[in-house]
Amino acid sequence: MFTLIVDGKEITIEDGKTILEAARENGIDIPTICWHAATTANGLCRMCVVEIEGVRLLQPACIVKAGKDMKVQTRSERVIRARRTILELLASTMDLSDAPEVLAMMDEYGASAERFPDAARRESEVKDDNPMYIRDYSKCLLCWRCVQVCAEDAQYTYAINFDGRGFKTQIGTFFDKPIPETTCVLCGQCVGVCPTGALKPKRQYLLEQGVSAEEISVMNTGRKRRKS
Repeated sequence: MFTLIVDGKEITIEDGKTILEAARENGIDIPTICWHAATTANGLCRMCVVEIEGVRLLQPACIVKAGKDMKVQTRSERVIRARRTILELLASTMDLSDAPEVLAMMDEYGASAERFPDAARRESEVKDDNPMYIRDYSKCLLCWRCVQVCAEDAQYTYAINFDGRGFKTQIGTFFDKPIPETTCVLCGQCVGVCPTGALKPKRQYLLEQGVSAEEISVMNTGRKRRKS
């Protein structure tokens, strides 16, 4: 056990805890997007950055271990400005309409979706190639959660991974194969951890498109008959 100071509050924690864990266990909220309890933390989105006394750069709280006598600020002016900019960059490049948690963060930090009006936006056609879920990568912020649960963090099927480089990076399948032609077992765990609606249950998507529940039932019945 050791102590550190977070936002002026002295807290005692067990060895091996990250700053994020130390803060949350003591009632101090640090926002996250890419972090999820079911996946391995990778510090990709940088929403959880904090300021540590004596350290030049802001540090991602989800992967940096808490240290003895460390002095951490989770809501300094520098931290708030960094988080606001991250949110504004996301809003300028992708569709956040199905990401309520991120939209709530934008309100909290006063982020403007219009700050970067000339930014290129991610555009992608909806991929509807399987009976369980759709993929709309115009809403994907590359948090990596879906890739992780499809791999070592849960399912070990490795059906999806990062594809492309730079701004054109997106989640994809090997050789861009349709989902039924991959190792996907349609477990739905990737859909469950997606924070933005980039992966969405087929039924929910169809209802949002105006398809009635009765029509969906008929579609499912026809699909089952074809399989049999």
